[in-house]
Amino acid sequence: MADRLKDKVAMVTGAGSIGPGWGNGKAVATLFAREGAKILAVDINAEAVAETQSIIEGEGGTCVSFVADVSQSDQVEAATTACLEAFGRIDVLHNNVGIVVNGGPVETSQEDWERGASVNLTSVFLTCKHVLPLMEKQSGGSIINVSSIAATRWLGVPYTSYAATKAAMLGVSQNIAMQYAGKNIRCNCILPGIIDTPLIRNMLAEVYPPEEIPERIKYRDSQIPMGHMGDAWDVAYAALYLASDEAKYVTGAQLVVDGGMSTSVIAG
Repeated sequence: MADRLKDKVAMVTGAGSIGPGWGNGKAVATLFAREGAKILAVDINAEAVAETQSIIEGEGGTCVSFVADVSQSDQVEAATTACLEAFGRIDVLHNNVGIVVNGGPVETSQEDWERGASVNLTSVFLTCKHVLPLMEKQSGGSIINVSSIAATRWLGVPYTSYAATKAAMLGVSQNIAMQYAGKNIRCNCILPGIIDTPLIRNMLAEVYPPEEIPERIKYRDSQIPMGHMGDAWDVAYAALYLASDEAKYVTGAQLVVDGGMSTSVIAG
């Protein structure tokens, strides 16, 4: 199918990529544009989000990039205003921003705990705070929040801050879904498993020497019942469904995209 998002406007946060290749937000913004949406691509990294805009425009799509820290209310408000000025509405809000903080309660500093909460969770609160009134005036919209299977299970590594914020996102999303269900505003979560993105490659490079990276990738692949990690497009196509009118009767859902990992008894 083509034009699954024709005439829609999508605001995508975390739309840049930390390195070469396709991060989740970059793939989502590009796929939404390919399916007919006009995009406001938001990221804290000016160069990264400009690249996403260039790709979309190079393919004949429409995209405006905006640099913002979405954990800050004034910057989220400015991004929302920019989207309205450019396109007049916001039909889809896709929240893709997130960071991983390693460690349990003992190892994690309060500063890192609060930073994880701010980036992963407060950003969702703020974008919804500013976008929901617009969707209500429009009599409809779709909000997609990227959580993680870490919200629901142990992954073999202590990610207390990450797991806590991603689990909280599920509660926030379900509350929004129920509060606005009668107003034609849907809110759903995607729960990716282990996805092979530039962020993952970057994290591995910070911990392991270059010669060990292929073995670490192989190990990650072996954790998945399907035999390999997913990629950013697996997340993007899940988001496309939830953004489209094909999902008009879907709200409060948690769509798992993990190659079967969360169903398996294997844990890390």
